[in-house]
Amino acid sequence: MRTSRPAHEGWRPSIAPRLSPLPQEPEVIVVGAGAAGIAAARSLVARGVRVAVLEARERVGGRLVTVPLRGHPVDLGGHWLHAGPINPLVGLGTARGEPLRVAAQESHLWAGRRRGRPAEAAALGRAFAVADRAMSTQAAWEGPDRPAASALPPGLGPWGRRVERVHGLVSGQSLAQVSLQDFPSMEYGDNYFIAGGYGAYLARLAQGLPIALGTPVTGIDWSGPGVRVSAGGMHLDARAVIVTVPTMVMRAVPLFTPALPPEVAAAIAGFGTGIYEHAVLHWPSCPFRGADRLASLVGGRDASPGLLTRIDGSAFHFFELDAPMAAALDARRAGPDGVRRLVRATLTAHFGARALHDLTIPAVSEWRHDPWARGSWAVVPPGHAGARACLQAPVADRVWFAGEALSRLQWGTAGGAYDEGMRAGGAVADRLKA
Repeated sequence: MRTSRPAHEGWRPSIAPRLSPLPQEPEVIVVGAGAAGIAAARSLVARGVRVAVLEARERVGGRLVTVPLRGHPVDLGGHWLHAGPINPLVGLGTARGEPLRVAAQESHLWAGRRRGRPAEAAALGRAFAVADRAMSTQAAWEGPDRPAASALPPGLGPWGRRVERVHGLVSGQSLAQVSLQDFPSMEYGDNYFIAGGYGAYLARLAQGLPIALGTPVTGIDWSGPGVRVSAGGMHLDARAVIVTVPTMVMRAVPLFTPALPPEVAAAIAGFGTGIYEHAVLHWPSCPFRGADRLASLVGGRDASPGLLTRIDGSAFHFFELDAPMAAALDARRAGPDGVRRLVRATLTAHFGARALHDLTIPAVSEWRHDPWARGSWAVVPPGHAGARACLQAPVADRVWFAGEALSRLQWGTAGGAYDEGMRAGGAVADRLKA
């Protein structure tokens, strides 16, 4: 794992909320001020519980961060508000009057060096539909858990590779490494975007919360009747702690004294690392029109599993990198400049060098190299689906967990993290008030 500062942390967030000081005698300590930590803190404060939030970064938001690029707010982490009907951040945003908009359903297809024909787009759509049905039926889930890739039907034709690549991107790993029992939760209907950025929205939700930034937690002692949390050279005592840091961080950094029960430690250790990175393009002459539309590049140099074009109607676009691409780049120690070369080579192969005359790539995310993330989200490998329920149960009524890894219906998303933060915050408040 690289120890240098990841590229995305070099940008200043577009919104820095005003925070309150920590209480003198907190009842609950929340570790992490990402979506789950903010949700837990808001739930506890609303119930009249004294809470202290400790955040390792110098900003709130975790893997959600919006930065200003050329005067436009751009997300370097999560950008989609998935599963609108059950995503609490959609309902809360609607109630608050946040500038939400339904994601466009139209998409672009580019085959080799030309626009995709209607018949080709229809064939790709049919291949996705067949694959989704095969992996989402009750019959597919019955019996022992198995890799999602094993349920892919053989008759997808020439579009099968594209289908598997896209599903691997949105799953965080290739379908061979993803539990089939998890695949049905990757529902992409009723998605939303938010003007001004998803990270900026979450930062607004942190307004006024008691959060200490730049305070990485180094130890959690739960050997006594309460908990003692060590961070930034200080020790805080409380009745309970809610740990919201990613499972990838918890398995890499020893925090707990005594060690967690074996079944809890195994649940944390068994998650895989999801990889989904952005290369942010500023490309005014991009040939695709229409705001917030996905684009598929197939044929020739098919090195991009995904493109999101004309973000918020602007000249900004996301070129997505999946796990295999990131692994290949890291093996060559390519770094952000290597990503930029890959993007240019891919786009040149499809559009020609002249079309890239005004292309710049101002930002590249590196969540896999971020010490406080160590990946984009947690992935459940085959046979590990029970880990979520295990981590939802408290340890000795003093240690609680929350985060996207625990969400069954919204895993890998900020909405899932926020939902789990609300669950944990409400459960801890109930226990303290009992």
